[in-house]
Amino acid sequence: MARLFNSYVMVDWSAASKPATGADSIWIGALTPDARMKLTFKASNPPTRAKAIEELEDILARCLKRGDRVLLGVDFPMGFPAGTAEALKLKGDPWRATRDFLLKEMKDKPDNSNNRFALAARMNRLMSGGPFPFWGCSKKDELTTLSVKKSREHGKGDVPEFRVTEIAALNAKKARPQPVWKIAYAGAIGGQTMTGIPAIERLREKFPALKIWPFEIPLDKVDEAALDGARIVVAEVLPTLNATKQEVSEIRDEAQIRSICEALAERDASGKLGTLFGGEAKLKDSEKAQAASEEGWILGI
Repeated sequence: MARLFNSYVMVDWSAASKPATGADSIWIGALTPDARMKLTFKASNPPTRAKAIEELEDILARCLKRGDRVLLGVDFPMGFPAGTAEALKLKGDPWRATRDFLLKEMKDKPDNSNNRFALAARMNRLMSGGPFPFWGCSKKDELTTLSVKKSREHGKGDVPEFRVTEIAALNAKKARPQPVWKIAYAGAIGGQTMTGIPAIERLREKFPALKIWPFEIPLDKVDEAALDGARIVVAEVLPTLNATKQEVSEIRDEAQIRSICEALAERDASGKLGTLFGGEAKLKDSEKAQAASEEGWILGI
């Protein structure tokens, strides 16, 4: 059975404000065909997001030159909870509007310094006029509209704390999700999302055939026809979703991206990868619409 993808590239992202390597930094894992067309894994650990984008451009360019279709997995949300774009008073398609806002307003320099705390504070001001819904920063970064700790719980009329996919993951006991509004401390994904979405769009500038699921490819079982015209498919992944066998020479992050590359490739080889793009959770039409228009979905949930 023919694979849907030829290469599998997984990214463990980081919103660190300084160059960093090792644990809790950026890791890129690429499972790609070698000279004999055997899938071979290689990991790299770029110290900055700018270097990571350069490496991804090189990997993807080589894959596309060979004629591959690439599954590019990232460990951060590609969208925000439903209602975010409206709360920010953005016009147009919710996902695209929020993406364009971040692409314009997120300042991420080559040395990893970035304005995520200031931008989160500004987004809070637009959304609530106070330190909500984003939270989490050091005391020196605290502002009137950004607090060190969570300022209050989400209530009726607020944007949700979690996306539908995160609630589904929790209910299925597949993960203990962190809210995208948390931008500091252990497990925080807010900073990764704020810096990661613009990074993917910069890759699109070089690779127009890049498409993001489930916004540009339906939240449904995919086949060759559904992927027509897509040479790079970006999907949110959860590195901890698959069992990880850590080799002696590996650190946890490296082992996780290798394991998810291998797991997705094996599923593809058996003809079962396409079904993952339909989501395994039972969704109402309204929930599916939320995922496809603004929130996104985690592959395998």
